Amino acid sequence: MARIRVRIASLVALTAALPLVTGCGSEDSPGSDAPKAAGGKPVVVVTTTWEGAFAKAAGAEDITVIVPQSVHHAPDYDPKPSDLAAVAKADFVLYAPFEPYAAKIKEAAGSKAELVEVNLDNDPAKAGAEIARLGGLFGTKDAADRFKTRLDTEVTRLNGELKSAWPGGKSPTVVSQVFTGWAAGLAGATPVGTYGPEPVTPAQLAELSAKKPAFVLDNAHMSTGAVLPDTGARQVAIVNYPADDLDLLGVYRKAAAELKKAMGSA
Repeated sequence: MARIRVRIASLVALTAALPLVTGCGSEDSPGSDAPKAAGGKPVVVVTTTWEGAFAKAAGAEDITVIVPQSVHHAPDYDPKPSDLAAVAKADFVLYAPFEPYAAKIKEAAGSKAELVEVNLDNDPAKAGAEIARLGGLFGTKDAADRFKTRLDTEVTRLNGELKSAWPGGKSPTVVSQVFTGWAAGLAGATPVGTYGPEPVTPAQLAELSAKKPAFVLDNAHMSTGAVLPDTGARQVAIVNYPADDLDLLGVYRKAAAELKKAMGSA
């Protein structure tokens, strides 16, 4: 099985490559048919590790990530022109519509790279469907299908573990940030409300507090602090973005570990 090669695009490396990317007369200059990675697999550039994890799950093996995983709130990242140089040799450039620099990515991809807008949602069904779509685009459908089987198996396992950890043996009630609802589903929890991405207003605070949720599933990447203070609801930070290894299954395992810990102390 081929080893996944993941490259985090560094400013220094891309700055050095910029003259080669923009120079004339090179067979690999923008607009030419840049070679694919060894074995005919696609060369993929992604804005963040989240798109990168979807690409890896779909079967891509040569993936360059533009926004470092250390950037806690990726949409705040402001790409430099040199950061965009990597798209020139890509076969596919993946981005999400909520990223404000998507327009810059589109403009930079004036080469033959195919721009692909990705629906970033860790809901297992939606993630599986998006990964299958990417596998079709990449010509790696078999790899995407294999990952889907692994995803289904892992989610079923984690769901069983979390149900066994329900406080008092009952499905806990939860309030979720708009991008963490998938974690409620993973736990088999009962959703009673959502908030965000803006901070909770006084009216929302009163409405959500009245639901008496046991847990608040906060978005670690865009937290606004304590969501329902003085209500007794335990706040759990849910991480959506994978680590630099682009392991999407790791996101589910980490969320399950945090939820299990919270439920165990309830």
